[in-house]
Amino acid sequence: MRDVLSEIVAHKRKEVKEAKERVSLHTLEKRLQENLPPVLSMEKALRESNTGVIAEFKRKSPAKGWIAPDAGVAKIAVDYVSAGASALSVLTDEKFFGGNLADLQTAAQNVKIPVMRKEFIINEYQIVEARIAGASAILLIAAVLTARESARLTDFASQLGMEVLLELHNEDELDYIAPQNRLIGINNRNLGTFVTSVEKSYRIIEKLPKNAIWVSESGISDPETVKELRKAGYKGFLIGENFMKTDNPGASLLQFIHEIKQEE
Repeated sequence: MRDVLSEIVAHKRKEVKEAKERVSLHTLEKRLQENLPPVLSMEKALRESNTGVIAEFKRKSPAKGWIAPDAGVAKIAVDYVSAGASALSVLTDEKFFGGNLADLQTAAQNVKIPVMRKEFIINEYQIVEARIAGASAILLIAAVLTARESARLTDFASQLGMEVLLELHNEDELDYIAPQNRLIGINNRNLGTFVTSVEKSYRIIEKLPKNAIWVSESGISDPETVKELRKAGYKGFLIGENFMKTDNPGASLLQFIHEIKQEE
C-alpha cells in the first residue's frame, strides 16, 4: 500500500499555505479576543472517568473509504455525551476523512465535555483555528513532526489554554515526550499501511511516563479490550469507526459502555 501518511501531510502543507493566503495568522489571532467557548480539561475528564471513552466523529478513512457520509455531527455529538463519552474527537481533514472545521465548531457548541480537533497539525495556524472553533484540545502526531516542532506546537497550544494529546506509534518516538505532555496516545494503527494491532499499546507501556494519562487509539472494537487496557494502566480509549459504522453511533456507544461496566 502507498504511504498514505506522506500523501496526507504533503496535501496538508498545501492546504495550510492556501489558508494563510486567504486569512493571515495575525488576522486570525485577533478572533481569539472574541467570546470563545470555555476550555475544558480532557486530562481531568479522563482521570475522573470510569470508562475513558473518547468518542470520535468520523465520516471517512483512507483505509475504509466512506463510513458514514451523511452523518450529522450535532446529533451524534449529543448522543455520544448522553451515552457517557468522557470526551469527543472530531476529524477535520476534508480530503481524506470527510470532515471540516464546521463539524468541530458544531460539536463544541452542542456539548459540555472536552472536544479535541483531530487533524494532521503542522503549524500554529491550525491550533488557532481549533481554539476559535471551540476545541479544548488538539492532537499532535509525532510521525509528522520533529521533536522540536512537537515541543513548539505544544507550548503554543498551552498558551491558548489548550491541552495536547501527543500521539506516538513506536519506541523511536519516545523522545518526543516532554514534561508538559500530560496526555500520551499510542496509535495501534500503522499510518503508512493503516494496519492495526492493539498489541502495540502493551509493548510500549513500560516506557511511558507514569504521571501521564495514557490513551490507546484505533482498532478497539471489544469492551473486553478496554477492560484489559484499563488494568494495564490506560485511562483513555479513542474509538470512532466502531461506532460510526453503525446506524446509531450513540446507541452503539451506550451499549459498549454498558458492557465495559458489566464486565468490571
